[in-house]
Order: sequence, then C-alpha cells, then structure tokens
Amino acid sequence: MKKLSRGQLSAVGIVIGLASRAPLTFFDEPYLGLDAVARQIFYDRLLEDFAEHPRTVVLSTHHIDEAANLLEHVIVIDEGRVMLDSDTDDLRGSAMQVAGRADAVNAFVSDHEVLAREQLGGLVSATIVAEGGDEARADDAGLAVTPVSLQNLIVHLTTKAERSSVTV
Repeated sequence: MKKLSRGQLSAVGIVIGLASRAPLTFFDEPYLGLDAVARQIFYDRLLEDFAEHPRTVVLSTHHIDEAANLLEHVIVIDEGRVMLDSDTDDLRGSAMQVAGRADAVNAFVSDHEVLAREQLGGLVSATIVAEGGDEARADDAGLAVTPVSLQNLIVHLTTKAERSSVTV
C-alpha cells in the first residue's frame, strides 16, 4: 500500500467503500489523484451500485458541478456551521442569471435579491434569487436568461454570506 500513488490509494478507498455496502457510506473527496476519466468511472459505478443496493451515500466534494447529477440533497458546511441545507431540485430552480443593457438589468433586479453582479461597459450580468414568472418577465424586458449551475449558486450563496458577515 505504501508504494501506491495518490490516485491508486483513492481507487482502493472507492472499491472498499462500494464493496462494503454499508447502510451509511461516506466518501470524503474520494477522487483525489484521479484524472477526469477515472472520476467519471467512479460516478458511474457509484450510481450503478446505488441502484442495485440503495443506501444513504454521503459524498463530500469540492467538484460540485461534476457530481451534481448524483446529488439528491445538498448540505454546505463552513467552519462547522450549516450554511445551506436543501433538496437539489429546489436549489436548481432557485436562481437565474439575467444579462443585458445596464439600465434594463438594474430595473429588473431592483426588487430581487442579487447574489452576484458583473459589469462590462454598458452590459450587466446579475445572478438573482428567482421568483415565479421571472423568466418570462426578463424575456419581455429584452434580457438574456440563463440557468445558474449548482456550483455557481453555491459559490454565490457562500461568498454572499461571507461578505455579509464581515464587519468593517
């Protein structure tokens, strides 16, 4: 075991974790040292094994978008504090990004919680907490609407929380 690379050690841990079929299985950054192909194989095998042997699987990861299709529930913990605890499907539709002329975006987001904002010249992009009917209203306002990936949503929510907790 001492002669195995980091990726090989991760592969051994994955095999043990899958083979144990424990009712509660923890994988803490199980893909360390694995390349993209090996990580995808892990995700595929995890889904196959879960389908045959359902159980609770806790996957601790920093590769959120990579693992997003595996997740049913997301809990974000920062320094021992639960910052987010939600079903993945609820999270996916909870935010959207609108982009367009600065005046149109500013008017549209004026009554929304803005999670992130970027400006390049006269164009603005804002990530907002979405409300029912927002996509149609944004389209009517001539704004481009795009979904927010799970990873970007978590980044925006956690950095917003960090900014709001900083005292000057």
